[in-house]
Amino acid sequence: MIVVAGEALIDLVPQGAAGEPDGGPHENAAGGAGLPALAPRLGGGPYNTAVALGRLGSPVSFCSRVSRDAFGEALLAGLRAAGVDVTPVQRGPEPTTLAVASIGADGSAGYSFYVEGTADRLFEAPDRLPDGVRAMSFGTCSLVLEPGASAYEELMRRAAARGVFTTLDPNVRAGLIPDADAYRARFKSWLPSVSLLKLSQEDADWLGGTPHEWLASGPAAVVVTRGGDGLSLYTQDGAELHVAGAEVDVVDTIGAGDTVNAALLHGLCARDALSAPALAALGTEGWTDVLRFAARAAALTCSRAGAEPPYAAELA
Repeated sequence: MIVVAGEALIDLVPQGAAGEPDGGPHENAAGGAGLPALAPRLGGGPYNTAVALGRLGSPVSFCSRVSRDAFGEALLAGLRAAGVDVTPVQRGPEPTTLAVASIGADGSAGYSFYVEGTADRLFEAPDRLPDGVRAMSFGTCSLVLEPGASAYEELMRRAAARGVFTTLDPNVRAGLIPDADAYRARFKSWLPSVSLLKLSQEDADWLGGTPHEWLASGPAAVVVTRGGDGLSLYTQDGAELHVAGAEVDVVDTIGAGDTVNAALLHGLCARDALSAPALAALGTEGWTDVLRFAARAAALTCSRAGAEPPYAAELA
């Protein structure tokens, strides 16, 4: 069982961007120059990772706190539809976090967040980990917004101390981080509890470190995503490997990195490689297969609007 821990939220995507229909501006209530209508999409980095794992066929469970509002019910329905176990999900009366997306001409996404008093940031660390957990995945807003951030951090450290394979995708949202230096120091403090660090080149630039520095702090491997240029791997034994991206007509990049997270975990689990020694034994051929699979999966996600990760049959 793979457990994904972190936030579930609603992305509000402008219609007419990212492949949404009805592209023009709309009149507002006052009859003035209109704003684009916003289409709600199920989202959140950890949520997307869990859905992607379920669609790929991995046994997966989601650990979070989800609102009892209509958005929360839709989020849970989306998890169940993907085959994700929602038993660990906590529920609360607080509203669901909203992320308003803006889509650039190249399909890249930026976000503004509405997070005050929302359900996911009130997550409390459970007393015990789910039975049969082999790996846990963490990241994104859930490790920034208190008090939930400290609870997720506690859960990550506990899992690592038990020998559970842990993955981290910081997926930096700078607008949510009030003290960049404090966050960078906190990020470094997580690394001894991380088995596999995955992050984008943009994250790496913002954090200000290098894969070799991060490897020295604990992770057995680091994967850096570079958009259409592919993925790069760095390992504890000094190996470096680059895999090209899969060519695709990009609609938007929402959920692409989350799909990479899921595809990496799925590929490693299929090879029984959820430990530092097993990662070291993969070798160039094994890692190349895993990275190419992740690149193909991410490309399919980029080919459609919103976070819509592929099913296993699409990658067969």
